[in-house]
Amino acid sequence: MKRDKIHLKAPGNWINDPNGFIYYKGRYHMFYQRFPYAPVWGTMHWGHAVSTDLIHWEHQEIALFPTKYEDQNGCFSGSAVECEGRMYLYYTGIHYHQADRDNIHFCPDDEYEASQLMISSGDGFSFDNFQGKTVVIPSMGEGAPGDRTDTRDPKVWRGKEAWYMVLGTKTGDGRGRLLFYKSPDLQDWTYVNSADGNRGLGDMWECPDYFETDGGGVLLFSPMRIMRDGKKDASQNICMRVDFEEETCTMRFSDAYQFVDYGMDLYAAQTTVDAEGRRVMIGWMRMPEAVDGKWSGIFSIPRVVEVKDGHIYFRVHPYADNIFSRKIDSPEEADDAGYKISLDMEDTESVGIGGYWIFRRGCHIFADRSNVFGAHTDYRMQFMTPELREGYHLDIYVDRNLIEIFVNQGEYVLSNVVYDLAGGIQADLAGGYEIYTMEA
Repeated sequence: MKRDKIHLKAPGNWINDPNGFIYYKGRYHMFYQRFPYAPVWGTMHWGHAVSTDLIHWEHQEIALFPTKYEDQNGCFSGSAVECEGRMYLYYTGIHYHQADRDNIHFCPDDEYEASQLMISSGDGFSFDNFQGKTVVIPSMGEGAPGDRTDTRDPKVWRGKEAWYMVLGTKTGDGRGRLLFYKSPDLQDWTYVNSADGNRGLGDMWECPDYFETDGGGVLLFSPMRIMRDGKKDASQNICMRVDFEEETCTMRFSDAYQFVDYGMDLYAAQTTVDAEGRRVMIGWMRMPEAVDGKWSGIFSIPRVVEVKDGHIYFRVHPYADNIFSRKIDSPEEADDAGYKISLDMEDTESVGIGGYWIFRRGCHIFADRSNVFGAHTDYRMQFMTPELREGYHLDIYVDRNLIEIFVNQGEYVLSNVVYDLAGGIQADLAGGYEIYTMEA
């Protein structure tokens, strides 16, 4: 089996959204959208990887693949829960009304329907794709609260009195919407309520994820077409503080939102609770081209989600932070999993990493990947954090195809996919910097 360190990558060909992220029977399980035949998007399966520490990942056999009418054209995104020792996976099944004659993995004019399915396992590895699937929410009909095509990505969690599910969908007048369901037993689901978004906050809400923190409720979701700057990847992952009342499934949104990551590549993030009870998040880093023509799709470093004074922080998970403990003098000495640079940045200072530039101007940190992103000029090249309030300390994690900048221990994060990093570190820093890598 293929093994990854720090960043879970496509084991070949294509991956996208993390799915079914769960700590189950002493292991972290990460399922993910997978097209196993080429490094492009196609008919979705669920890939599967496991880890004991969120750092060392081992890829497994494909967990889910199309077998039913409802998922004939794809097993789309979903989540996992544990109940009485069994793992339950919930996902969206896709059925095309008609496939493209030249490429059966695409659907002309988006003429398809979406249903919500469930499958369970006693060990987290064996799934009966032929006899074990159950349709728990059929495709939406006339007058239903959701869209027949764009209703998907079930996130399930245990509340105080029942199990709950949230689905992303859209309204008839072009706004994002959430649908809430309740179940006593994970089998029978009843629609309870919806929550609509404002105009301008995307026209379809993908991959919703609601959870509680010590600082209150948080909603992560990925509104489609929220960006209006003409660049690619107009859909982005955002988060906001919310209040959720279980009895009526009423969700109240805050007035403001944050981007989960200000590098604008991260999408479809999903969270779970780790062995110590921390809320941990991993997201998909989108790539415009396959690496070496062989694989496309890499996941972020695991991040702990916290709320402090109303602000949502995404901190490097302690497992990942602690493993970068061997101090080195240059990137050439680093483990193949990459390295970490720690520094404090004064105004107008900068640091270059193989052609990728980070610099400070006033109360903001900027990044520029123009030199390490090929000819993809239709994507964003320059990035900026919001105004910083807690200082200008940076922990920068560098992999061959991914740079993640954690500012002030997660006050904001800025992560970018990169290609063709070349050369070492060029620094204009009064305080210098330190480099760390994994223990050998």
